[in-house]
Amino acid sequence: MGLFRKPSFLLSNTVFFITVYGFLVTVISAADYTTLVFKGCADQRFQDPSGIYAQNLKNLSDSLVSQSSQKIYFTATSGDGQNAIMGLYQCRGDLSNDLCHACVTKVPDLIDKLCGKVVAARVQLSGCYLKYEVAGFKQVSETELLYKVCGSTKASGTGFEERRDAAFETMVDGVKNGSKGLFYTGENQSVFVLGQCEGDLSSGDCGDCVNTAVQSVKSECGDSISGQLYLNKCYLSYSYYPNGVPSISSTSDVGARQHTQRTVAIAVGGVAALGFGVVCLMFVRSIFKKRLDY
Repeated sequence: MGLFRKPSFLLSNTVFFITVYGFLVTVISAADYTTLVFKGCADQRFQDPSGIYAQNLKNLSDSLVSQSSQKIYFTATSGDGQNAIMGLYQCRGDLSNDLCHACVTKVPDLIDKLCGKVVAARVQLSGCYLKYEVAGFKQVSETELLYKVCGSTKASGTGFEERRDAAFETMVDGVKNGSKGLFYTGENQSVFVLGQCEGDLSSGDCGDCVNTAVQSVKSECGDSISGQLYLNKCYLSYSYYPNGVPSISSTSDVGARQHTQRTVAIAVGGVAALGFGVVCLMFVRSIFKKRLDY
């Protein structure tokens, strides 16, 4: 009977560990990479009495979704000649294969819902994008502006522009020379930045594209403390936190939110590990105590 003298103590510590561990899992999985950022739909719809374009588009989508469980970037073509449809997807450079696949899987249905059967489309989610076009569709430049959004809060006081520009310089260098290749996210003096280029660009062309995006966002957003800007072949986002890193619930920028969540997850993970250690220690202590009671 000695082993069951204090079940309430063991139960309470077990509940404590489960609660902390559950909170840790919630924090890690909190980032939503499937939020719609923007859509681009061609005006022209398929002229497809035989259904060949629809079938080629389905085959293309299936191929892209399948590859997204293995790679963060992939291009494919379905069909031949004038019936061919070219497409690609790209995920954020810091997503795992599983998260990339989960993100890309959502896009084909969204394209069909938001655009219908059009000859070219692009849907951008916060963690990935997918686009396609039929053979012969008019090409646009690598640095054509597709979408921008600037935060409504303006910087007050001095020093914002210098901090922002220093973070941008680090980002441009990072996409050219970073270990993840054509992708960079980081923080510099409370300015969080994220930049990425389409996977077929060289490192030099990527740096040029992101630098063009930097000049555009500085012109478009001015002294806004946050912004996102998407060009045809690259994009960036930034957020400035003059009062320090905010809580997760108030972080709107994707890159900054991811950084904040990693920080919180590490902290909570430490608490969870400590809680588990306390449970184990108290359990062993209770066993020894009970043995001494004999």
